[in-house]
Amino acid sequence: MGLFSRDPDADSGADDAGGEDTSFWEERGFVASAIVVGAIVVCLLVWFFARGDGTPVSQPTQTPSTVAPTEQPTGEPTVPPATPTEEPTGTPTRRPTPGAGAGCRAKNPDQRIPHTAPIAVTWEFETDMLIPTQQVGGPAAMDSAGIRYCFAHSPTGAVLAAMVILGQIRNPELTERVLMQQVVANPGRTRALAEARGPRTPETAPPGQSQFTGFKVLDYLPNRAIIAVAVRIDDRNVAAMPVTMVWQRGDWRAELKEDGSFNGETAPDLLRTLDGYVRFGGA
Repeated sequence: MGLFSRDPDADSGADDAGGEDTSFWEERGFVASAIVVGAIVVCLLVWFFARGDGTPVSQPTQTPSTVAPTEQPTGEPTVPPATPTEEPTGTPTRRPTPGAGAGCRAKNPDQRIPHTAPIAVTWEFETDMLIPTQQVGGPAAMDSAGIRYCFAHSPTGAVLAAMVILGQIRNPELTERVLMQQVVANPGRTRALAEARGPRTPETAPPGQSQFTGFKVLDYLPNRAIIAVAVRIDDRNVAAMPVTMVWQRGDWRAELKEDGSFNGETAPDLLRTLDGYVRFGGA
């Protein structure tokens, strides 16, 4: 079981897929080092092409840039998923250099649920996927291995953390460290680590295809948040799945289900539109 899975009951809908039994964001093609081999797009494409029951969402193709400030959402969606046994290791470096109130150090961060895209965001490549950084919301620090951490204790901080963790965990050079440092210690993480340490499967999907395009805060409490993260998997299709974030040891960390995936039995959604989502992407 990879980091992304689909409700097994959905397999009965073979009339949409010709009887194929494939998983969503859970295929080993996605999990960069066997657990998240390859890219999110590999698993998404396999599942969508097998299911094929959604109405495509059209979107002009754009070329991602390494730095793309995010403004308020407009028009169609842009192109684009915790208690660790140890704290981040290595010599921490800061990117951007945080002030006294940046990221997890922020005093009294804004607790309002974001209904518009966070402002003053810079998008940076993690392998071929753009991830967001914001001085106020985080990540306010990065260790010597490149793991980004220290997010604001707020709904916006939880959104940024979910996207950064999803983006970094698919990097085969960082997968295991992200699981150790930015994911809650539970049976799901134990299973995910075992798969991450297994043999790798070559990536087969076109690079740069999968990009974040939006989010929706489904639930928020001071110690737990559930964020639906929307990803554009090609120039026509967008999918979304819930990611549970937990505030532990002074930072947001992702929580895996017992099967080692982010979504467990909750089937991801193939979106017809981004209505109800905040449009948020770097490309």
